[in-house]
This record gives sequence, C-alpha cells and structure tokens, in this order.
Amino acid sequence: MSPSSSPSKNAGPDEPDADLTYQRVLVKLSGEALLGTDREFGIDETVLRTYAAEIKAAVGLGAEIALVIGGGNIFRGVENAMEGMTRAHADYMGMLATMINGMALQDALEQVDLQTRLQSSIKMEEIAEPFIRRRAIRHLEKGRVVIFGAGTGNPYFTTDTAAALRGLEIGADVILKGTRVDGVFTADPEEDDSAELFTRIHGREVIRRNLRVMDMTAFTLCQESGMPIIVFNMSERGTLRQVLRGETVGTHVHWDEAQQSAERAPA
Repeated sequence: MSPSSSPSKNAGPDEPDADLTYQRVLVKLSGEALLGTDREFGIDETVLRTYAAEIKAAVGLGAEIALVIGGGNIFRGVENAMEGMTRAHADYMGMLATMINGMALQDALEQVDLQTRLQSSIKMEEIAEPFIRRRAIRHLEKGRVVIFGAGTGNPYFTTDTAAALRGLEIGADVILKGTRVDGVFTADPEEDDSAELFTRIHGREVIRRNLRVMDMTAFTLCQESGMPIIVFNMSERGTLRQVLRGETVGTHVHWDEAQQSAERAPA
C-alpha cells in the first residue's frame, strides 16, 4: 500500500448526480481557517471534522474532489521568517507546513471512510506520493480525494498559485476557494459592516478594485485559461454541495466579456 493511501474503502466512485454543474473541482482551503475561532496556532479538530463531512457529502454526489491547503496556521513563508532568513528558505518551511495540514486533513477524511491520496511536490516517500499529473487524474477517476501538498515545490510561489496550477493540470471545471466569509465583498466584511457581497464579478473588475481574491500570479493563470473561480464560505454546512450544483452561493469570478457589461456590481 502506498504510504499516502487510505484503507480499501468505498471502492469505485459514486454515480454522478445529474444536477451537478461541476464534476471535477479543485478546492483551495486556507491554513488560517484551520485555526477555528479560539486558536492562534495549530489545528482545530472541529474545523477538520466539518471539512471532512462536507467533502464526504460532495463525493457522495459523484464529484471528483482535489484539494490544496495552505500552511498559514503553522508557518507562513516570508511573513514568519526570522531576521536574516532568506525568502527561499522561509518558503520551503511554509511548504512543510502545508504537508502537516495535508496529513491532518487526509486523516480526517479517512476517518469518515473516504479513500484519499496525498501527493507532494517535494519528495517525501514515507508519507506521500510524488505529484504525478496522470496518476492524480486516475485517482480522481476512481473516486479518491486527492490532496496536493508542498505548494508548487518552488519558493516564491503561494498555495494560491499551486491551486491554480494543479486545477489546470488535472482539468478541473472550476477552482473553489473556501474561506471564512461568504464570498468577495466591496471591503473586508470582518472589518466593515457596510461591505456588500458580489454574486458575480468579472476577473478584470476584481483586479481594478484590488479585491485580492487570489495572488496575481494565480489570478493570471486563471485569466489566461478562462478558469472560473468561486469564493464561498466553506464553514457553512451544505455550501460545497450547493456550489457543485450551480446554485447561487458565494461569488462567481468569471471571464465572460459579454456578461461584464450586464452586471450591476455594488458601487
């Protein structure tokens, strides 16, 4: 058995739900979300269990789920670097933090009887498979949840960029960014009560307003390939399934020029 594999459970994928709008998705989760509400460091088990339950329900619909998770609850690259530490060294430490989160999420998913594979961009044979694009796609086709750890494997790139890159590589229908808020707002809703939620917004408007949906490298990758992004609250039960069915949840960032002029975004 591969070191990153789960026990032989749930052999074979479920039949896809006929109502699914998105069949194969890349879900980007922030490391900070694993802190929950009371922690300043580490992993809140309640958050892990919530994520596992939501992902299991999504897999039950027949969706193919791949995940990228950040490491900011443990170490956030250059922002947490000690004085004099090089950016590259700090970023590699951040990549290791994503692997810790990936292993924790893998265990939580296996506890709800999902098959998983953890793939790493850095060689860690004892705990994870190496990232191999075709192998990852085959795991998804067999109904396994694939977790991509260690970012892109290179310093100077964020896990947002890793999510965009892996999403494109596996042929995902959409990138789903699970956050602590309900979507993209005119301002930070945790600081400004008057902030208004966008339900749909063109990517170019996101850039113009500096709304920081993803870092610019990741956003450019999505723009060049026309990859849609949906930002939603992963902590709200049932939202992941709603998103997969194409319901109006969170914020849909799109690249459709014809729709941009018709949208009436908040001022």
